[in-house]
Amino acid sequence: MPTINSNGTNIYFEERGSGEPLLLIMGITAPGAVWEKHVEDWEKSFRCILLDNRGVGKSDKPAGPYTSLQMAEDCIAVLDHLGLESVKVVGVSMGSIIAQQLAVHFPKRIKAMVLMCPWARCDNTAKAIFQHMMDCKARLKPEEFSVYIQLLIFSKSSWDNEEFHTGLIEDRKKAAMDPNPQPLIGLEGQAAACINHAVLEQLESVTCPVFVLGGEEDIFTPVWMTKEVAGAIPNSKLHIYPKSGHAFHWENLEDFNERVREWLKNPNG
Repeated sequence: MPTINSNGTNIYFEERGSGEPLLLIMGITAPGAVWEKHVEDWEKSFRCILLDNRGVGKSDKPAGPYTSLQMAEDCIAVLDHLGLESVKVVGVSMGSIIAQQLAVHFPKRIKAMVLMCPWARCDNTAKAIFQHMMDCKARLKPEEFSVYIQLLIFSKSSWDNEEFHTGLIEDRKKAAMDPNPQPLIGLEGQAAACINHAVLEQLESVTCPVFVLGGEEDIFTPVWMTKEVAGAIPNSKLHIYPKSGHAFHWENLEDFNERVREWLKNPNG
């Protein structure tokens, strides 16, 4: 398995496709494999690099707390291992806060970035959600925890769509049979990084092209967070999907894949 050592922590990664390198950074609780429905499209145009963040998947799961900067340094370790001086980046949710740290602290390594349902700081509501997520993880069975996550990330229109709803039920069953589930200690470490991420005043220093996307009905990281990030980054582009939640990228799969792919091909256009 391709792994690299980042300050004593083994980080797992995979590569798909060929072309300009594109680093994909996943959100809380999820391994890099969750990018699959997007990579099936993007690998035709880019060399996609998918990593498992510390605390999940096939990467090490040390005791936390973690920080978003620490997790950005994990990404840099992967890029160094691959000999990549600079890349384009797509980060979703927790992945977007890691991407922000890359742009702030390692600006020469980032050519352009896409930030999906991002935040630059947590208010008390957001902090409570992440704390409740840890409490649920500690007390619920895997399938029950999966329901909680689905309630956070999918919009009402998705729940009301019978075909989509059937898929949610199947996904819960898969979660219950996951051979490599995220342990509580891993989630606690990641949640700490999410809660303590605070870079709003630093985002004005970001100079690479940035495309910010969010869902109008996101109850996990509400759209005000997305708009705040976009407003803090000079010359960023913003797109909000109507009637969509935190997982707007799955709820609008074809449009999202194409929209991001074409922007990444010409982010300065």
